[in-house]
Amino acid sequence: MRASVAVVILNYNGTNHLREFLPSVISFSGEHEIIVIDNASTDDSVSFLKQHYPQIKIIQNPFNLGYSGGYDLGLKQLQHDYFILLNSDVETRPGWIDPCIAMMENDSAIAAVQPKIKSFLKQTHFEYAGAAGGFIDKDYYPFCRGRMFDIAEEDLGQYDNSSEIFWASGACLFIRAKAYREVGGLDHDFFAHMEEIDLCFRLQHAGYRIMYCPQSVVFHLGGGTLNYSSPNKTYLNFRNNLFLIHKNHFGSALFLKVFRRLCLDGIASLKFIAALQLKHMWAVGRAHMAYYKAISRLKKQREANRLLIKNNALKGVYKRSVLVSRFLRGKKKFSDLEF
Repeated sequence: MRASVAVVILNYNGTNHLREFLPSVISFSGEHEIIVIDNASTDDSVSFLKQHYPQIKIIQNPFNLGYSGGYDLGLKQLQHDYFILLNSDVETRPGWIDPCIAMMENDSAIAAVQPKIKSFLKQTHFEYAGAAGGFIDKDYYPFCRGRMFDIAEEDLGQYDNSSEIFWASGACLFIRAKAYREVGGLDHDFFAHMEEIDLCFRLQHAGYRIMYCPQSVVFHLGGGTLNYSSPNKTYLNFRNNLFLIHKNHFGSALFLKVFRRLCLDGIASLKFIAALQLKHMWAVGRAHMAYYKAISRLKKQREANRLLIKNNALKGVYKRSVLVSRFLRGKKKFSDLEF
């Protein structure tokens, strides 16, 4: 029997994105079901879909639960074998689904797959959110093949090999439904940003593999819901990274790992002050306050995650500091790093 696949798009006030990008998804998704989860939009998104795309199933959430909660609530209503979590600002191309699904069908240990994600605005280059697959360093800073910090590389075929990665981008995430449910799905507490890294962390601990599939290519606009320069994005990134560490770090003393991040985040705050980006500096402070308030809850989640552990040999981890490699050693590209 052929595996059932659902292309699932989360929408919040995204009529313009749906108008621009949904046609490509419909054109190149074959017979696979397309579902839109609406996160309590206040624009005309739902009426737009009902009028122009009546064939698309709509799941309406009662509140805006963010990326993690919005998707998780909607996915609980679906019974497909595979989910494709697709941002509303992604343009697809012919043949974008089959290579990723085939990869998972051929290996039951693969729980998630990410395609090559390129920039919609600069289509010769990789896009910030995922590029050619996600990695983390020893301090849990995320980065990508093809994107180090804010520098995205030109796609010259240098990352055209299928490879195991640490995390797959939520901009276009293929995931095995059974594995998703097994590890508890997306964590609602994250709201948005790094929730897919947390999910992939748990999947790896549970013994699954995360893969990059270059035969599938999509183009991502980026910054559609939360602008890259938003202080709220800074807040969520810093807060959620601390959540990520507390929930999933089972190596050396957790206190020392968090203390090191406190020092590094302090340096980031000083950089924001020097650039007169005071709202971003305050966002870092708010992130730490939110983390300290959440510690008791995170402790319970950590103990639950400990029960998942079947594998401690995590893939896609850079055992040095990517900050030091980039800013002190001048390593500008992923290929410059020494694994």
